[in-house]
Amino acid sequence: MRILLDENTPKKLKHAFPGHAVAHVTEMGWAGTRNGALLAKAEGIFDAFITVDKSIQYQNNFTGRQIILVTLIVKHNKLEFLLPLVPKALQALQTAAPGQIINIT
Repeated sequence: MRILLDENTPKKLKHAFPGHAVAHVTEMGWAGTRNGALLAKAEGIFDAFITVDKSIQYQNNFTGRQIILVTLIVKHNKLEFLLPLVPKALQALQTAAPGQIINIT
């Protein structure tokens, strides 16, 4: 699976998804791109977009989108808070369909 990590996640989170092609928004040169435009750029390149921004799902229409949105619900976007949610995210992605919104707590 091809996964894009939002710029609000630590770059080191990439290593928590072995066996998947993972890129960070900053590596793609998309830092500062607004969410709607970012999702449009990511579609067709990535299968899933992982963020900690809980508002994306409400600010964008995911009907017909070709990318899965995964929101990691944490108090702080530090690696030690995010890593425990990765197994749940990976499990959810196994059966997720494009346009689906997944919230992981």
